[in-house]
Amino acid sequence: MAPLERLRTIDATPELFAVIVSGLLPLVGVLLLEWNAATLVTVYWFELAVMCFWALVRALFAGRPSEFDPEMYLLGALVDRPVSVPIPRTGFGIRLSTLPIFAMAVPILSLIWFATGAVTVGLVGGHALESSAIETGVLAAGVLFLTEGSRTGLEYFYRQGYREHSAQTAVRGVIWRIGVLFIVGLCIAVLAVGADPTVASDESIAAVDPTIVGLPLLIGIVLVKSGFDLADVYRDRLVALEESIGEHFDSGHDPATPGNTPTTHKHAPATTEPIDGSVPDTAKRVRPPVGGRLLATRAHLKRYPNLWFVGVFIAAGGLLFAFDGAWSIVAGFGVVAIAVTALSIHLDYWLRYAFVEYRIDDDAIVGYDRLFRQPVWHIGTGDQHTARIERDWIDGRLETATVVVERPDTGRTLWLPRVGDPAAILEVLDRQSHESTRTKSDRSRPSKGP
Repeated sequence: MAPLERLRTIDATPELFAVIVSGLLPLVGVLLLEWNAATLVTVYWFELAVMCFWALVRALFAGRPSEFDPEMYLLGALVDRPVSVPIPRTGFGIRLSTLPIFAMAVPILSLIWFATGAVTVGLVGGHALESSAIETGVLAAGVLFLTEGSRTGLEYFYRQGYREHSAQTAVRGVIWRIGVLFIVGLCIAVLAVGADPTVASDESIAAVDPTIVGLPLLIGIVLVKSGFDLADVYRDRLVALEESIGEHFDSGHDPATPGNTPTTHKHAPATTEPIDGSVPDTAKRVRPPVGGRLLATRAHLKRYPNLWFVGVFIAAGGLLFAFDGAWSIVAGFGVVAIAVTALSIHLDYWLRYAFVEYRIDDDAIVGYDRLFRQPVWHIGTGDQHTARIERDWIDGRLETATVVVERPDTGRTLWLPRVGDPAAILEVLDRQSHESTRTKSDRSRPSKGP
């Protein structure tokens, strides 16, 4: 077996190795380098920055689509479009649905990291900002950065662990570390207050001398923090053990152990089945006219009622000028309110429908997005569905119609807006509906004996 292939099959997880290093480093610092409470909390704070950085890296290159509700504004359109931008010569890519999560995660994690440092490092006083503490903390953070980076490179990229994560699950793990650091820093501050007799009851915690916390307490804090980190590594096995023990008491059977009980990764979302786009290129293609692709339907204008409140808020601001009789300004605010609301709704409409064509043959209808070059939905023989026609005044001008397909098997409703030839789609849908009913009745009919 090649060395690289043997590396893939090593049972010891790099995550466990990284946790051991992050636990031994503070322990060595406390025992040999005489770290005090302030230095220890500072190192943990820098460690959190390292965790946040690599969590963002893992989120950016997550291999699974982000988990959105299909009815969400703008983001819901990405559910059916798992598009990724490939990184040349690497085999990796950045999914389009990852970018909104990444854009939100960067400022949120930065703010949480800063606030956590203000609460923990700030509580132990100004001694935490001494040059010796900062230098030691930066050195320790460098070691942790290389360790966590090596784990990410081996486990996440080389062993292809990124395939099991979305951007949400990749970031979610660091929240546990934030909570652990907050508890550890708070405990250190409280212990320091209790151990420093010179601090009066009406003085702030910042007046506490961080060097007064004894060696046994610091070692205990390091061990407790390492225990929390180990519990996070074996969280799936602990959950499996708890479930097996619960089943044992309920059923009377022997509980299974973590070693022989298959563990399920609670953080991993369910596997998304690829959309079947198998329609011949020679199949009939139906595309809405240009006007139908640009102008949203009446149903879509009602789809996001919250967006209309944005226009109401803008228009209400313009009414303030009515007291001075500036009616031209009031009218201008009204125009802006309508324009902003209409543009916001149309952005979602364009992303969902502007580039979609409908490929039709005798057995299936496929909605194909020509911009992203991939199918976004598929209706085939045997799929349960009901269809109806909707028209608004724009359909009357364009001589089009909107086909609404309700699918009880998936719980979703598909809109095919501004279709110029709805009869061709309804013909296939009716034939598929009859085929689905006939197939269901054949299955329910009892077989005759010989």
